[in-house]
Amino acid sequence: MSTDELAREELPLPAGLKVAVAGRRLTVQGPKGKVVRPFPSDVLHLAVKGDRLTLELGLPAHRKRSRALLRTWVAHLRNLTGGLTLGVEARLKVVAAHFPMKVSVKGDDLVIENFLGEKYPRTAHLVPGTTARVDGEFVTIEGFDVEHVGQSAAAIERTTHIRDYDPRVFQDGIYLIERAHLKEAS
Repeated sequence: MSTDELAREELPLPAGLKVAVAGRRLTVQGPKGKVVRPFPSDVLHLAVKGDRLTLELGLPAHRKRSRALLRTWVAHLRNLTGGLTLGVEARLKVVAAHFPMKVSVKGDDLVIENFLGEKYPRTAHLVPGTTARVDGEFVTIEGFDVEHVGQSAAAIERTTHIRDYDPRVFQDGIYLIERAHLKEAS
């Protein structure tokens, strides 16, 4: 490998996706939805040819950081295309040691009632494009974008953050047990 060779990677696109590149903006539309992702890097060049997406990094390929940056963008694109074809999910667990919590979904919000015996309910807003489902003590967040599903899960976790109590004693809350990941192919 010569030192002036550029880092390049080709990614096969799953069937059913429409991909368009305009400047530094990538638009991907699939069966589950549509995602528009900016690529703010000056050194990253995207091109679509048939059913393949080519990423070329305008940095020397022999550098470790160049390869790491390229593989990071490839991982982003695999998550993006996989989410639009398979879907993404994250799971959280409701832990209620002191007071029984009632967790429900109302529109774009997850409503948590009787958290630590509080009189007023707490609400966590879900990022658009994600849905929540409550099954007993588990909450499942689903969507087509890994980042949006992860952000919704983080908002739910943050809503039940406890202040001014000893966290060793008061362990009540809703906690992430499975990070946002692509669903299994069925």
